Amino acid sequence: MKKVRKIILPGEIVGNAKDKRSSYGTFVEEGNIVSKFLGILRESGGYLSVIPLSGVYIPRKQDKVIGFITDVERMGWIVDINSPWQAFLSLSEAVDEFIDLKRFDISKFYDVGDIVYAQVSDVKRGDVQLTMRTPMARKLKDGVTIKITPSKVPRLIGKEGSMINIVKEKTGTTIRVGQNGVVWISGEKVEKAIKVIKMIDEKAHIIGLTDEISKLLSD
Repeated sequence: MKKVRKIILPGEIVGNAKDKRSSYGTFVEEGNIVSKFLGILRESGGYLSVIPLSGVYIPRKQDKVIGFITDVERMGWIVDINSPWQAFLSLSEAVDEFIDLKRFDISKFYDVGDIVYAQVSDVKRGDVQLTMRTPMARKLKDGVTIKITPSKVPRLIGKEGSMINIVKEKTGTTIRVGQNGVVWISGEKVEKAIKVIKMIDEKAHIIGLTDEISKLLSD
C-alpha cells in the first residue's frame, strides 16, 4: 500500500509561527500558520508552504512558459499562456533586427498557431509581457503539447531536474516544461512520455512516485 503525503484543508493549522515561518499558500493568524489551500504541506529551511492540488496558472516575472500565438498585431503577438490573462510578445522583445512595419509582415517571424517557449518579463495588473531575449527561448516545432496542473510542475521536474531527465533519457525525447503547466514533447517514444507525465500529474502526492515511474519506464 502506497504512502500518501498528508492533504491539508483550507483553514487548517499547519504550524506554530514561533517555530516556523509562513511561506507560499499559508498565512499567520493568532500565532498559528494556517493553510490557504487544499493541498500538500511542504517544509523547507524552516518555512512551511502549502502546494495546491489544483488551480489556474498565475503568471510571475521570470517564469518560463510555453505559449500559443493566437493573434498577430501591428507591434507584436497575442499569446495564450494557459492563464486567465493572455500575454503580449512585443516585436522589440522577439526580434533583434530593425523592421520596417510598412513593408514587412511580422507573421513571418511568428504566426497564429505557432508555439513559443518564452519568459515572463513583466506582470502588472493582468498585463503580462513576454520576452524571447533569453538563451532558452525559442519557437517549438514538430512536437506535441499536453497540459498538466501548473502546481504539479515542480514534481514533474524533480529535484535538480531528476524526474524529467529520467523521462527524457528513457523515452528518447526532448521535453520542454512551462511553469504554466504546458509541456512540449518531441522525439522517439512520445506516447510513452505522455503516459508517464500524466501519471506524475495524477499521482504527485504519492511518496515513492520516482520508483514507480522508473519501473514503468523500464518496461
